[in-house]
Amino acid sequence: MRQQTLILAFILSVSTLFAQGQNEDPSFKASKDLAITNTSVVFDTRLEQLIFSIEVEGEAGASVPKAVGQLDGAPVLGYVFPTSLKPTDVGFGVTEGIVALVLTSHPDFDDTPLWDENNDKDFANDGVIWHPHWVVLNEDKRVAGGLSVKQFNPEKEKILLPPTNPGMPMYMDSPGFPVITMGKTIRVIVPAYRMNHRTDFSFDAVTAYMQVNGSKKDLPMLGVYAVYSVASGDLSLPYKVSK
Repeated sequence: MRQQTLILAFILSVSTLFAQGQNEDPSFKASKDLAITNTSVVFDTRLEQLIFSIEVEGEAGASVPKAVGQLDGAPVLGYVFPTSLKPTDVGFGVTEGIVALVLTSHPDFDDTPLWDENNDKDFANDGVIWHPHWVVLNEDKRVAGGLSVKQFNPEKEKILLPPTNPGMPMYMDSPGFPVITMGKTIRVIVPAYRMNHRTDFSFDAVTAYMQVNGSKKDLPMLGVYAVYSVASGDLSLPYKVSK
């Protein structure tokens, strides 16, 4: 019931779809690169891997944020798969919220310290390259999109995070799964064992603008400020994994 309440909050936030974050690129609103036409998750039984895909009208991954030169206010663009998975399925401890696999691009910072996505031997310069995160989202009325990545206080709470987490006080992981952009489609490949062998979940697909906050106590560290497209139209998570 709690998860349904959070999803409903996201649906209700559709009325503020184009509320602009401080550093949101205005061109994102009309970009065909962010207009979803189809989505799927396919379980390859031979390789024991799940292939998450989003198809768009334009060129998947071609639109990326423009750097603002600092972490505070840094823009983040995302292709998002909200799911019915539990946080414990992807390595987090027991908590409430919506588990989402988010493919992101953000040129102002790198939050995948274990991975060198552009293969240039520098592990700290490739935030703009599309890469995945597992996150737990919760309702947040402080931002126009109605959601933010769930935070915690490391001084007061002992939280279980996957060992590949980027070291931020949020329910976020940097799992290092390969992301492939090709024509109209962006894909990410996830080994089944990295998802507790769950192949029976529901999901949806969203494109969204997020923004980092490091200075304002009344705003989340990473909030959703705009939603550009929702595959189902109402974020009802109607899609199922196919084989």
